[in-house]
Amino acid sequence: MKPDEAGGSARGRARAVADSVLYEGYLLYPYRANARKNQSRWQFGVLGPVDAAESGLGEQAWLSAQCPVDAADGATIGVTVRFLQLQRRIVEDELGASVPELRVGSRSWLSWDEAVEQELDFGPFPLADRTFRLAVEGGTDIEEIDDGAGNIVGRLVRTRCPLVGELTVTVHRAGGLHELTIAVRNLGSPASDKDDAIDRSFIGAHVLAEIEGGDFVSLLDPPAEAADAVRRCSHHRCFPVLAGPPEDRSLLLISPIILYDHPQVADQSPGPLFDSTEIDEILALRVMTLTDEEKQQARATDARAAEIIDRCDSMTPDQLQQLHGMVRDLRQPRVLPAIPDGVDWWDPLADNAVSPESDAVVVAGVLVSKGSRVVLRPSRRADAHDVFYDSMVARVTLVHEDVDGGVHIGVVVEDDPAAELHEWYGRYLYFAPDEIEPIEGS
Repeated sequence: MKPDEAGGSARGRARAVADSVLYEGYLLYPYRANARKNQSRWQFGVLGPVDAAESGLGEQAWLSAQCPVDAADGATIGVTVRFLQLQRRIVEDELGASVPELRVGSRSWLSWDEAVEQELDFGPFPLADRTFRLAVEGGTDIEEIDDGAGNIVGRLVRTRCPLVGELTVTVHRAGGLHELTIAVRNLGSPASDKDDAIDRSFIGAHVLAEIEGGDFVSLLDPPAEAADAVRRCSHHRCFPVLAGPPEDRSLLLISPIILYDHPQVADQSPGPLFDSTEIDEILALRVMTLTDEEKQQARATDARAAEIIDRCDSMTPDQLQQLHGMVRDLRQPRVLPAIPDGVDWWDPLADNAVSPESDAVVVAGVLVSKGSRVVLRPSRRADAHDVFYDSMVARVTLVHEDVDGGVHIGVVVEDDPAAELHEWYGRYLYFAPDEIEPIEGS
């Protein structure tokens, strides 16, 4: 394992992000079992049994991703397949009858769908074609419920269906690089109904791959010599990103949710919230607004939900303040044009290559990007409305490049009383680079 700047490991950092992927959507606020959003919890990375999608009972059975690899002879790769196995939890009363809820004093238990983490490791093995079987056993567990005085008043019956699947790794030379294809497929027999389909699905399925003796090539920011190889890559229901710390290209995360290269969990995040890749402050505040009865209902669903409620209830003002107002540039400003040579404007790579909120343009020797202060000098393209802003100070909000290579700088005027409102809903004024004058020091 390669140490990162914080003294941990590259793989540990990648696994922290992978855990967020694994449980994305597992619980949806406000976490009560009867909340509308919790009626469809299994939303990301679901691989259904054979023909589940075609029959309308579930999701497609496979995911696959391709990524170029720059590897020397003798390189090896290790692959980890991670997913959740559905676990049905049924509450029974003391007579053995199934009930939706059982209350004992101040505590209650609900019938609820839980999940069990599954992680299957393969390798390291030489960078060559391989096929591996994925198999997870089913089972039934019983937990008795007592009234605190030793009297059994009910029980929890947890059942899991067996899962079977296949991991395939395919490698072939493409110029000076290797083209790596990783696919995960559910081989379970066709489902009888929707419940049976989700019972035998791989949920939150994703893959971590680690290479020794080589590097994965970024699909979002590839070097020029790998651009053709990246264009040839295709993906189905997932996307691979570099998962280690910056400058580390030995780890790949094949994720069912959209991520950028080198993702990381924010230092300010006190724990998982399982929704919207963790907008912590909003979700924590939402939990705090629940009534005591609603919190009790949430705690009754799942131990992870109870942990969220307890953590939010015990959060100090200082801890909450740490979640507020954090602004982080995920990418440093870069000079346009950033689209690789030979990439057409309709190619998805063109969208990946530009980022109006972080891209920059050089004006009079000064790098201008979001947040820069400029003086407006409307000229050749100005209409009567633009002329009104002559000599006014404005703040840059976006730097756009159009399909013809033209650059358009979005601004809001500082003296405009409605500047904050314009910025809130994205109504900007646009000027060409030769129509603005950077303010030194901005």
